[in-house]
Amino acid sequence: MASIKTPCLGICSTTSLGDVVCRGCKRYSFEVINWNGYDDAAKSAVLSRIERLNTQILEGKLRIFSVPNLKAGLDRYQVPYDEALSPYCWLHNLLKKAHSRIGSLEEYGVYALGSFAEMPLAELCELIENDLLVLSEAHHARYVSANKAG
Repeated sequence: MASIKTPCLGICSTTSLGDVVCRGCKRYSFEVINWNGYDDAAKSAVLSRIERLNTQILEGKLRIFSVPNLKAGLDRYQVPYDEALSPYCWLHNLLKKAHSRIGSLEEYGVYALGSFAEMPLAELCELIENDLLVLSEAHHARYVSANKAG
């Protein structure tokens, strides 16, 4: 059985900037540091949380209508993705690593919902990142920091 892949995108702000939540993969700093020491169950738990948070934010703003087109775009730009996770996690990776090279989301099998369709892609990506960071930081404060204090 293959070991579980790291969700790292090569945009780590926990080690370079000291952030509690990585601006790239959304792992907590201690998860980035300890990843190689985790067993598969611990890695799966981390990936499951990241998947739920990514999906929660992205499904409210974007819809994937063609997974093959999304995969082709990921492959074209050599963006890493884990096929075991939701395509919304893959989409997050694509937006994080290649949004400046995307002319039209539809080329990648994606469209923006409602008022988000009117936003420039750079602005939409920034909104998604901000929402993900706020949600991830809130999750950290509620479930990690609270446990350390109590």
